[in-house]
Amino acid sequence: MDSKEKVLEVMKNAGKPVSAGEVEKLSGLDRKEVDKVFKELKKEEAIVSPVRCKWEPAK
Repeated sequence: MDSKEKVLEVMKNAGKPVSAGEVEKLSGLDRKEVDKVFKELKKEEAIVSPVRCKWEPAK
């Protein structure tokens, strides 16, 4: 499982919008890696931000 899949899985399992810090804690990934994955997912429009600084998978 690559980092993108892991981040998306953590977000889906959380069931609510989560911050990068929460994803870091829940996934065990390094914060720099989480930030890099967030940037890629935002570019692909795979995640959306319903609340400031919180993200969830796009529907």
